Amino acid sequence: MARLRLATTWLGGCSGCHMSFLDMDEWLIDLARMADIVYTPFQDVKKFPENVDVTLVEGAVANRDHLEQLEQVRAHSRLVVSFGDCAVTGNVTAMRNPLGKAEPVLRRSYIELATVNPQIPDEAGIVPALLERVYPVHEMIRVDYYIPGCPPPADRIRHVLEELIAGREPKLEGAELKFG
Repeated sequence: MARLRLATTWLGGCSGCHMSFLDMDEWLIDLARMADIVYTPFQDVKKFPENVDVTLVEGAVANRDHLEQLEQVRAHSRLVVSFGDCAVTGNVTAMRNPLGKAEPVLRRSYIELATVNPQIPDEAGIVPALLERVYPVHEMIRVDYYIPGCPPPADRIRHVLEELIAGREPKLEGAELKFG
């Protein structure tokens, strides 16, 4: 049987979900025996690979770069998992949505409240353009599974990965969803 090709990516969020991923501790050694991690913020890989079996997506979609990354993820992944509450609901990243479109938020932050050098950052190729609002992943692409939590506990992440590696459909219910 071919080894699972696993990827993780990080959009608009705090990286807490990836820290919980690392909290799987010694089980990461077992994971390395069962799967090839082909793309992750922990590696210096510039281009999202083709033929990925499972991609865990952390964070909400807040700018053009996030959207482009997400489109690559969906195009090249058999299964996409919304990984953590920012990816699932928008969570903290989406707190700017009630404030209106991107331009008024940028103006308030970088012009009105600035004490030194007031200007909206817009260096092409360096500062990605904000989307008008922040979106959870499923509003931009098809998502196959969800791992809720802010951040999701390591045991919950492990449960989903174990099920996917075994070829079973992960079900998060009962004890798998219990916060504790």
